[in-house]
Amino acid sequence: MDAHTVAVQRLVDSYQQIPAGVPVRLAKRTSNLFRPRSRPLAPGLDVSGLDGVISVDPAARTAEVQGMCTYENLVDATLAHGLMPLVVPQLRTITLGGAVVGLGIESSSFRTGLPHESVLEMDVLTGAGEVVRAVPDGEHADLFAAFPNSYGSLGYATRLRIELEPVSPSVALRHVRVPLDQLEQQVSLLVETGQHEGEPVDFVDGVAFSPDEIYLTLGRWSQTAGPGSDYTGQDVYYRSLRQRAHDVLSAYDYLWRWDTDWFWCSSAFGAQHPVVRRLWPRRYRRSDVYHRLVGLEHRFGAYARLQRWRGRPDTERVVQDVEIPVDRLAEFLGWFDQHVGMRPVWLCPLRLREPSGPGSARTWPLYPLQPGQAYVNVGFWGTVPITPGAHDGDLNRAVEQQVTAVGGHKSLYSDAYYSPEEFARLYNGAALATVKRDYDPDDRLTDLYAKAVKRG
Repeated sequence: MDAHTVAVQRLVDSYQQIPAGVPVRLAKRTSNLFRPRSRPLAPGLDVSGLDGVISVDPAARTAEVQGMCTYENLVDATLAHGLMPLVVPQLRTITLGGAVVGLGIESSSFRTGLPHESVLEMDVLTGAGEVVRAVPDGEHADLFAAFPNSYGSLGYATRLRIELEPVSPSVALRHVRVPLDQLEQQVSLLVETGQHEGEPVDFVDGVAFSPDEIYLTLGRWSQTAGPGSDYTGQDVYYRSLRQRAHDVLSAYDYLWRWDTDWFWCSSAFGAQHPVVRRLWPRRYRRSDVYHRLVGLEHRFGAYARLQRWRGRPDTERVVQDVEIPVDRLAEFLGWFDQHVGMRPVWLCPLRLREPSGPGSARTWPLYPLQPGQAYVNVGFWGTVPITPGAHDGDLNRAVEQQVTAVGGHKSLYSDAYYSPEEFARLYNGAALATVKRDYDPDDRLTDLYAKAVKRG
């Protein structure tokens, strides 16, 4: 805690050194965001020393974690005590603060909700340059509730106390092929009962390879000893769903099963070709490496120029995660197949956590999911050729319109095209403005619409 106190003071001092009227931002070299950002013209906040785990309390099943700590480091610390965060997003370099302020999800979300729902308290550096402690039902409760999906427009978390849950040595997997006309019913039943054919289910996600080839992967904790399957070498995890009905992974390998190949996106770099894969060092088969390669392409455009030289059409980047009510899932997937056609897509059920005591479930104003409602996160990441007469962004706009039409919500880590009025309606701009007036009275922090849509 002494080192943490020093790091927080260094952060506050760096805030004080930014001239009045100059926007405040983090001096952060890496990011898991996919929207272009303007290059900073002024120094940012010094977050050095805020990237670790302060402590783990095995008895209370809690951890004190700094805001810039990656889940890779957090999991290493908690697994040593036989514990894990209630939700571990798929990519190693997502930070805890980033998952809370920008939302995160994984296969435990059908029973444990989203990462911010397991936060017990947090310290936040506000736009006013003050560090305040926010808790759910006490002082600064309004900031606590509005923090998820605010993407730094209300401040930055320096410390979070989170719940943990016990782990078993392994996760046993069952890959179940489900027809599209039964998908909604199967997902609803899994979310409601936490069982499949009388067996408990601890994790649920899935992959739709085509409209008529959809798999749900059902995971349960297992006491099986041994390393289990290894998908950090020549084998690729998502291909295994089609190749075997049952599998076993160590708890550690299960949590990072998607990271080695960035789901299936490593194929764009040739990393799934057997020859290239043998030559590609294992330590560089990671999502953050691929993300940096994408960043270089966005900056220099070498591949795009090569494609034009080959006479191939320009492409539109369609990188989105959307939450669809489970009873509208088949409708959305049908529209998606007709208008986008990108495959595979990831499916991950979720529901806000049930209240542990009397009263209704907690809601989060900037991302208004309905308590008791089951949703399915549909994730699709890639590029689509721009057809003659169309423009870059048209397809993403169509996705936004369809998500709204089926009563869904869209995550804001990637491209967004909403008008200011529609954005304010969908993401509760009135609630955000009220909290922002209290914690960022001089508008030192970039507002959410500018970050998400204007790419500030």
